[in-house]
Amino acid sequence: MTQIARRNPHVQAGDPVRMVLRQHRGTLVGVAIFSAIINILMLTSPIFMMQVYDRVLTSRSIPTLVSLLVIATALLVLMAVLDYLRSGILARIGIAVDRELRDSVFVAVVERTLRRDAQGDGQQVVRDLDSVRMFLSGPGLVALFDLPWIPFYLLVCFAFHPLLGYLSLAGAIVLVVLMVWGFAVSKRSAMLATEALSQRNAWMEGSRRNAESLRALGMVSNIRNQWRDAHLTSLIEQTAGSEAGGKITAFTKMFRILLQLLLLAVGAYLVVGNLATPGVMLAASVLAGRALAPLEQAIGQWRQFVQYREARARLATLQIPNEASRTSLPSPRQSLVLSDVAVAPPGSHMATLQGVTLALQAGAAVAVVGPSAAGKSTLARGLVGAWPIVRGEIRLDGAEISQWSPDDLGKAIGYLPQAVDLFDGTVSQNIARFSPKPDDAATIEAAKLAGAHDMILKLPQGYDTRIGDSHLALSAGQKQRIGLARALYGSPFLVILDEPNSNLDGEGEAALCRAIRGIRERGGIAVVMAHRPSALAEVSHALYIRDGRQVVFGPRDEVMRKIVRNPDVVGKSGGITAAEPTS
Repeated sequence: MTQIARRNPHVQAGDPVRMVLRQHRGTLVGVAIFSAIINILMLTSPIFMMQVYDRVLTSRSIPTLVSLLVIATALLVLMAVLDYLRSGILARIGIAVDRELRDSVFVAVVERTLRRDAQGDGQQVVRDLDSVRMFLSGPGLVALFDLPWIPFYLLVCFAFHPLLGYLSLAGAIVLVVLMVWGFAVSKRSAMLATEALSQRNAWMEGSRRNAESLRALGMVSNIRNQWRDAHLTSLIEQTAGSEAGGKITAFTKMFRILLQLLLLAVGAYLVVGNLATPGVMLAASVLAGRALAPLEQAIGQWRQFVQYREARARLATLQIPNEASRTSLPSPRQSLVLSDVAVAPPGSHMATLQGVTLALQAGAAVAVVGPSAAGKSTLARGLVGAWPIVRGEIRLDGAEISQWSPDDLGKAIGYLPQAVDLFDGTVSQNIARFSPKPDDAATIEAAKLAGAHDMILKLPQGYDTRIGDSHLALSAGQKQRIGLARALYGSPFLVILDEPNSNLDGEGEAALCRAIRGIRERGGIAVVMAHRPSALAEVSHALYIRDGRQVVFGPRDEVMRKIVRNPDVVGKSGGITAAEPTS
């Protein structure tokens, strides 16, 4: 087997949140300036108290009191306006991060699912983006902007009296220790709770999608136990984190109030000893409370900060496609060439299909036949780019398929998987691939080619009938016909059909043959993975694979003659045997 060694060059690494924040560096500098002005204006209250106690009460001057009150009011109004503007700017920064990353996060979730390296329900990365946005828009980031001003307030306390300064400094050190302790306690609990929540959601989503099987096979209780274990684990870790954070928060509030009382007591002692004025005593207490407020706020927001860091770290591990580096190529119209292609399942280091070599020109159709588990569906997934090509090349009109962006390549490809999944929406939307500007004529034409038009008209609202998990339930055959119409929408050049007749009746198989013939007549290429002989009726070539390797490829009749003359080619595993009709 061939080990996976190829890497995707069309991805960008690094911390995407940092990249976006760098784009808004000027805005963040403005927020820092606003924070500086706000923190300076925070001195209004202690200075006002000092002046009232030391000047107004001693001079008994009402004009002085009125003047001080007017000035203090104006400064506090200015502080409130700046604080409001700062909060609004931070909210918009959070929205900007979301706007820049949301599309990439969606694509990354899809790519992770294809690579099968998504954990839990696969949507943790979406919740991570929400955590980053909410932290950047909330009080947590405000506390980080205010933290650098703690030394400034402590210096003012030292200016009042060294004893007041040292006492405030000691209080700040205690709160810093509590903050570090809170980080250590919250980090592990938050990480374990996130993992457990992801697993819990995965069990719930799987149960929702397989509800019929759970009920029919008596598995409800068993799966419920699995879901409950994950739920209890997340609950335990969340409770542990909340209790630890609650203890630290409660002690922090108590300690800050106690510290202010101690400052008042020390200030009173200094006043009695004529070492300070009553105004200094009150101002120092208020100022120390302001100095320690960012620390207290940071401790209260510590859990959100931990979640933000964990979320940002996970976002940094995403492989976000870098579409800007691709040159837009014209739609293929001429050929499909496979050269010694090896395909491996996502997350595996070993190829399960290898040695596939073929060349098809426009107007050709190939039936890929072989026993079960031979690698037919693996080849289909490799052709559409869903599974990695670990050796060899797949080229359309001479260009390797990785040179196209996924969206551009998807427009040139029609794909019908074995298990057809339709999305919540109308039949028309599903056939048109949820295009923002669907072509109704092309939608109806695709449905007619798939033999689904009359069936769709019989639905309650015809093409406008809503289908999906929460709407009208369709049979497997109906899903397959609509899926075939989706594959044919827009007349794609390359159409890959994986077991397209597995759920079709005689009428459906006749429509499938007409669809393959239509693809060839308009100059497209069809690749049909087949078990049943009816799929061979309209093809020009046949590819026989067994045990993950190509056995023979060529014109259909020639390949079938080789199978007839060499029965060992088919082996004991079955597939389309030589005795079965080919047309």
